[in-house]
Amino acid sequence: MISIDIVLLWLDLVGVFFFAVSGSLLAARKQFDFVGSVLLASIVSLGGGVIRDIIIDAGPPASFTNPAYLAPPLLAALLVYYLFSSVQRFTSLLTLFDAGGLALFCITGTLKALTAGMNPVTCILLGVTTAVGGGLLRDITANEIPTLFNNRDIYALPAFVGAGLTTLLWHLGDFNGLWACLVAGIVFAFRVTAWRRGWYVPLAVRGWHRAGVGPGANSGVRD
Repeated sequence: MISIDIVLLWLDLVGVFFFAVSGSLLAARKQFDFVGSVLLASIVSLGGGVIRDIIIDAGPPASFTNPAYLAPPLLAALLVYYLFSSVQRFTSLLTLFDAGGLALFCITGTLKALTAGMNPVTCILLGVTTAVGGGLLRDITANEIPTLFNNRDIYALPAFVGAGLTTLLWHLGDFNGLWACLVAGIVFAFRVTAWRRGWYVPLAVRGWHRAGVGPGANSGVRD
């Protein structure tokens, strides 16, 4: 029987790679140099885990103690360096890789909190933080509007679903590698479907048009 630690490590490394590719793709679109590509890939792929480990006081973050975590960002930067000229028209790749990282990190972040003995609500919140934290840092660093705050996109909700399912399965005693893959698939499908179909959540103020017009304007405010 494969231990939960092995499952957690492999899910984490694959998630790191997916997020790293999204960071390198964004760096290529922004015309960063190769060093900038590696750094942006590292920020997005390792940032969420660092935030999580600091919050739960797990000691030095795993990305600083396990050299294996440094390989995916470098590999992602190299792949984008050699392949970007042939895939640059497919801008959806960034969203797809980002969705893959989101799907895996909401699980690994939640599992790390669960094994640390946190309560269920805290575990879900830490799972979501792990999933969206790196993407937030990536977009801010690249001077992009963070996907997390894009009113025309759904980003955090799939992570909440994944973290919630992981916590439920853990407490039912049914969580294993197969369930992890199934939950990741659900989160990935939710994120990509929401992006393709333009699903969104209501704005912060009822009655505002989605164009972002504030109160007091003649156009865009309804009673």
